[in-house]
Amino acid sequence: MKVNDVNQGIHKNRRRLRIGRGPGSGRGKTSGRGHKGQGQLAGWSAAGIFEGARMPIIRQIPKRGFHNRHGRIVTCVNVDDLETRFAAGADVTPDSLRSSGLAKGVWDSVKILGEGAITKPLKVSAHHFSAQARTKILAAGGTVTDLPGPAPVVKKQKKVSRKKPVAG
Repeated sequence: MKVNDVNQGIHKNRRRLRIGRGPGSGRGKTSGRGHKGQGQLAGWSAAGIFEGARMPIIRQIPKRGFHNRHGRIVTCVNVDDLETRFAAGADVTPDSLRSSGLAKGVWDSVKILGEGAITKPLKVSAHHFSAQARTKILAAGGTVTDLPGPAPVVKKQKKVSRKKPVAG
């Protein structure tokens, strides 16, 4: 390869393809839309999973397991992260975790996990604690406070009337 061949074929401002301009253009007559069918007219668009008349493959595959797509977001913080970021006797709250950079993004609750070691006595307040994290914080002389979490989402079901049809 030569230096003058590096950018060959790369066009910064490419002209748009003008369709429907006769047989010499290569995109004349039906303009790449085929013959007949629902895609021939302007303004028609299909969903991303649309596959013509057949059942889309995403609907054919069985769904297994639990996927909490619309559930709560929990930020997990390890005990050794608390050891490195906070001084002895400091109050560790969800707000202080966010200001220190340990809890980023949108989250509903904080869970403290027990990976690593802790030697400083800290006053830790969080929504959830693993059993290992709780024992490590208390063994180091710190305190553990459980915060109330967000209220669970309860969906009300509609009542279905079971009236018998009147014969008439």
